[in-house]
Amino acid sequence: MHPETHLALHRIRSAELRDQADDFRLLRHLPTGPGKDLRTRLGWTMVELGLRVLPDRTAMVPRAPRTA
Repeated sequence: MHPETHLALHRIRSAELRDQADDFRLLRHLPTGPGKDLRTRLGWTMVELGLRVLPDRTAMVPRAPRTA
């Protein structure tokens, strides 16, 4: 690849990454609603509960396939 082309692509990608970083910084400072913390805690509680309900795959005994 020609060096000038490589540098042009690098500049374009750098500008995109800087824009994404600026957007991310702006989103971090937005005020959250009163139910945001409760929803987050409830969601993670549901994830933890789901992981506890799932069987432990290491304790399962492999079965031979059935033949008809």
